[in-house]
Amino acid sequence: MGWGILLVAGVVEVAWSQSIKPTENFTRFWPTVLCFVLGVAAVYLLSKAMDTLPVGTAYAVFTGIGAVGAIVFGIVIHQDPLGFGRFAAMALIVGGVVLAKVTE
Repeated sequence: MGWGILLVAGVVEVAWSQSIKPTENFTRFWPTVLCFVLGVAAVYLLSKAMDTLPVGTAYAVFTGIGAVGAIVFGIVIHQDPLGFGRFAAMALIVGGVVLAKVTE
């Protein structure tokens, strides 16, 4: 159950990361409310996952999902460049998440 909650927390973190830019530096009310709600939801879900998972593993996986998700959405939605460096960074992050999971 903890891994499922952690996966949802990671997806919510990706949504949160994408909700920051539309706030326009927290000057737009509703986008700012959404941003804060998503941030609180992500951390709450992470804390629930930590009920059954080691703290270090849970946080590493959570931030890994968030980092890779933010990069992918940046490339797809915001036309961020995809070069060898970004691809290698994502591969290393995914590798680290997998290693954290299998050595739990």
